[in-house]
Amino acid sequence: MTEQVRYELRGNIAIITLNNPPVNSLGLTLRSSIQAEYQQALADEKVEAIILTSPALFSAGADITEFGTDLPWQEPSLPQLCNMIDESAKLTVAAINKIALGGGLELALACDYRIASPSTKLGLPEVNLGLLPGAGGTQRLPRLTTPEIALQMITSGKPITAQQAGQSGLVDQVVEAKGDLLGAAIRYTRSLIADQEQLRPCAGMTVDTTDLSENFFTEFRASIARKSRGYFAPEQCIQAVESACSLPLAEGLEKEHELFNACMDTPQARAQQHLFFAEREATRIPGVDPDTVPRSINKVAVIGAGTMGGGIAMNFVNAGIPVTLLEVREESLQRGLDLVRKNYEISAQKGRISSEQVEQRMELLQGTLNYDDLADVDLVIEAVFESMEIKHQVFKKLDEVCKPGAILATNTSTLDINEIASITQRPQDVIGLHFFSPANVMRLLEIVRGDSTAADVIVTTLKMARTIGKVPVVVGVCFGFVGNRMLEPYAREAHRLVLEGASPAQIDGVMNQFGLAMGVLSMYDLAGIDVGYLIRNTRRDAIAHDPSYNKIADKLYELGRYGQKTGRGFYIYQGRDKQEDDEVVQLAAQLASELGIERRDISDQEIFERCIYSLVNEGAEILSEGIAYRSGDCDIVWVNGYGFPAWRGGPMQFADETGLDKVLAGIQKYQKQLGSYGEMWFKPSPLLVDLVSRGNTFATCQLKPSQPEHS
Repeated sequence: MTEQVRYELRGNIAIITLNNPPVNSLGLTLRSSIQAEYQQALADEKVEAIILTSPALFSAGADITEFGTDLPWQEPSLPQLCNMIDESAKLTVAAINKIALGGGLELALACDYRIASPSTKLGLPEVNLGLLPGAGGTQRLPRLTTPEIALQMITSGKPITAQQAGQSGLVDQVVEAKGDLLGAAIRYTRSLIADQEQLRPCAGMTVDTTDLSENFFTEFRASIARKSRGYFAPEQCIQAVESACSLPLAEGLEKEHELFNACMDTPQARAQQHLFFAEREATRIPGVDPDTVPRSINKVAVIGAGTMGGGIAMNFVNAGIPVTLLEVREESLQRGLDLVRKNYEISAQKGRISSEQVEQRMELLQGTLNYDDLADVDLVIEAVFESMEIKHQVFKKLDEVCKPGAILATNTSTLDINEIASITQRPQDVIGLHFFSPANVMRLLEIVRGDSTAADVIVTTLKMARTIGKVPVVVGVCFGFVGNRMLEPYAREAHRLVLEGASPAQIDGVMNQFGLAMGVLSMYDLAGIDVGYLIRNTRRDAIAHDPSYNKIADKLYELGRYGQKTGRGFYIYQGRDKQEDDEVVQLAAQLASELGIERRDISDQEIFERCIYSLVNEGAEILSEGIAYRSGDCDIVWVNGYGFPAWRGGPMQFADETGLDKVLAGIQKYQKQLGSYGEMWFKPSPLLVDLVSRGNTFATCQLKPSQPEHS
């Protein structure tokens, strides 16, 4: 086994090199090794200074495999290690290469001086795990920079560049491009020794508050209130930095430890850490060897230049991958290209990209009316109208013109991938790539695995998703896959509740209060009531037993009230501003009378339980069928694609946190309370019943995938 730390002497300088690939995670073994070598350097009279460095990246922080154990607190803990370095009697320089995140940056903050390679990113992302920096980051960073910079970095979790770090005082020197970091660090350290530069322990520093307004912290709280709503850690981060401004370092560190512990045992921390691990677990696909060699994706085509097709194309262009956009009519093609350009120009106006980048990206996007121009693409994504007949036509043509080995993907949100694949002579190359609108913004990508989809196609699309900045989840074939299938009962209850007496505003208000980014009926107005109607038309037989099923939405469609696009749907719109519409309430009362539904006052609690528990129950069914491999996959889909609050961890994590017995009791209550309607729709999932009977959770259940394994 390779030693996790290397020690060498260069004259009067000891060099301690972290060597725990791939990311120098600061587990107990590495911490102990750093401590031992550092103490060796302290004991050596010839050593006048110490450099902490790494051969690749400096450190990405804590060892995530230690989460949930007592290993982070075994001596030396990271706080103890940082304090030892900060209190050292010998000058210490951190030579930071590529990445210093979390505990890695805290280790560097404990050194007297810092030098970094020009491509280095430095950050404290603990807030994304529901925590705060717990090894001195909240106390040392504001001393070395400013309270404002410290708060921005700590509460956002976003890293800064080496150049920004240099300007802020966080880094003392940035090495020239392609320079030798270690060589530069040695020269820099020698100059510090020659100039008899002083040690810079943070214990001897105070936070400079002279430029802070009297209401600085109050104003900062207000500035992040919307983004931080529901989260626990951001407020604790602010309190920690406040403490740094008024307390000596030792007392500030005690306060940091107290606030860190307060974050540890919270639903938010459990939820955010659940999502962190779920994203990583989602790339492990049953039956697919992770060492499978992916296919090359150097050129992409998108069929359909509408809003979705253009958005999909932008993802690849942004990553530097050439795209051919195909349409059947010249005017449609030009409209699509113009829309993409407009989106880029808006980004340039906001300062997100330069005018030169607009042109560079547009040069990567070519339009065509001819399928023959797709002969050399590696991946083609169909984004045409949601009609199986039209998709059959498209895939027959793609099968004819695309080269062997090209991946043929459909962006369908509901249709059967296996049926689409069966039209081709290469079903092993067909896969679903379900982007979410707006496709150039939304992070989620549902990768739909057909019965015949080849293992290397799955591996390729997973890799491709990361290249274009998406969060991928591999799902099985069924109506709506994972996201839209779970949406169906959630939305069904919202529509039914309007008939029973709740107003759209009340229903959406309950969901907003719970933390969802948008209420379900507002979401239908945004997506288009006409879109939902056309999807329902493909499955009328499946819902015919319930004459009330989305009846209010069907009526709005008949009236031409399609939502925001027509200015009226469940609400009345002036642009994106909405107001309640009494006509919808009257229309609901009329439909309820025709259907024999008794209208009544409905509590917020009933709205919440019927909508959210139905969502969870459908997730359980999806798990039991193997459409999703893990409950975390359902959670990733709903957090990244449907605005479910990340601080609740997704619907399945929320159910685990709430208690599955409580969820089951709620479902059974409405099964009885709602009469024939309850018997129709509130049947508990057998998986949910089984988990409750055994005292288990969704997170602990291991289920067999529905798809056959690939060799």
